[in-house]
Amino acid sequence: MRWLKSLVVATLVLSTGAVPASASVSAAPDGTLTLASSSVRRGEPIKASFTTPRPDPTNWLGLYTDPGDGPVDEKFVGPSVRWTYIAGESGAATLPTDGLEPGNYIVFALAKDGYQWLAAPVKVRITSDAPLHFIADAFRLRNARALTPYQAKVGGVVRGDTDGLTFRKVSGPRWIGVSADGEVSGTPRVRDSLRPAPLRVEARNARAETSTATVRIDVRRPGQDLVPELRAMSFNLWHSGSQVDDGREKELRFLLQSDVDVVGLQETSAVSTRELAEALGWDYHQSGTDTGVISRYPITERKPPVASGPLSVATKVRVRIGERQDVVVWNVHLGYNPYGPYDTCFGKLTQEQLLANEERSGRTPQIQAVLREMGPDLAAARRTPVLLTGDFNAPSHLDWTEATDRCGYTTVPWPTSVLPAQAGLRDSYRVAHPNPVTAPGITWSPIYPVFTGGYGYDPHKGEPEPQDRIDFVYYAGPLRVTDSSALVEGTPTAVPNHRGNTWSSDHAAVLTTFRTSRL
Repeated sequence: MRWLKSLVVATLVLSTGAVPASASVSAAPDGTLTLASSSVRRGEPIKASFTTPRPDPTNWLGLYTDPGDGPVDEKFVGPSVRWTYIAGESGAATLPTDGLEPGNYIVFALAKDGYQWLAAPVKVRITSDAPLHFIADAFRLRNARALTPYQAKVGGVVRGDTDGLTFRKVSGPRWIGVSADGEVSGTPRVRDSLRPAPLRVEARNARAETSTATVRIDVRRPGQDLVPELRAMSFNLWHSGSQVDDGREKELRFLLQSDVDVVGLQETSAVSTRELAEALGWDYHQSGTDTGVISRYPITERKPPVASGPLSVATKVRVRIGERQDVVVWNVHLGYNPYGPYDTCFGKLTQEQLLANEERSGRTPQIQAVLREMGPDLAAARRTPVLLTGDFNAPSHLDWTEATDRCGYTTVPWPTSVLPAQAGLRDSYRVAHPNPVTAPGITWSPIYPVFTGGYGYDPHKGEPEPQDRIDFVYYAGPLRVTDSSALVEGTPTAVPNHRGNTWSSDHAAVLTTFRTSRL
């Protein structure tokens, strides 16, 4: 998501729960905030009482995940999941909890449509109202190698009332055991690679509710590649999934059903990378509050986050996919404003003006800095493959051609796609689908059919939103693309009626399947 999209339009602000910063105050928090209960069942309102010596009709309560996007430093980090105004020197207010993921939250009392505290924040826990259930009925765990001890987890992919939760093996191969806490372990024999058999696992809670799932584990023989097929994804979470009901569960279900191995994430908030990885039993690396990588296979190297400058938009990990086989994964979230398709479709800028705006947006210096930093990895890509995933917030020169004729433009050398190509990276989606007319691969946006204003183009509000491909999985080295898709679940309803969507994002995800060269 391009960040201003949920902040500049009042009607959309009301639908997403994001409140724009406007006035600011300098006083210390001198009011009080209390909750009727420290725990509520989902669907029940959070009841709050407040006092403040600084009444204002635009004071407000915001509910945030804890930890998450909350203004802990009295500055905007990300949008609230629910909010309401609180006027007067004292009073009561409620925050609805319908559709929220069970877990820990925190309520802030904030001043004048801004983020300075009126009172100390208060924590609250939302418990589930759903029956016990596995998020997906069937899914695959990481591959095993014959004669080598194996371990994976299924304990985090169960939702509902998880008090007293235990697991057991119902049926499956003799070598697999399932512990009470959901750990799957054992040592497969060579013959297990020849006779694949599903594992059935049961979850049971303290109320004797049960749920079962079918789990697949592929066993590879000694000497075979552990991961002969690598599935890589770029996935913008749209403010960590907070903009749709049950966002976290929907994200997890999508990842399980996509059977993906490594995912570059954007708009993660401070915690989504960790929460997704821990639920899946995967490894992860979070960089700042916006980008992260999760991996089904071990991460053996993590690049420390950069706090500021063009490299702050990028993160890097090294993933071990075999005994002597790694893949290096870079993930980026480039600047969003000015936005090129608006500059073409609405501004009718010249190519020189477009490229100047690409520089001004930060995208051009960002991708230049990232590619310089990737230099040693790209130089070694023949030995160790390299991926570059991300939300680039810019189109590809491979899509803007005479045949596509976008808003009257033919060829545009968008730097964020030209420069990776010059550095030796290949656009996996265009390798799989060379024709941008028959396979446009649109990722922005499944829920914005109409331009909602802002970015200097308010007179064009209500015109069709320029649809384009701005999310990518690039690669270099000994990988062969066998498939690539822009993925959206269901048929998402457009904003502002999006909260019930099965699809949790405002972008499509990009999933590419690679064959490794050793097969």
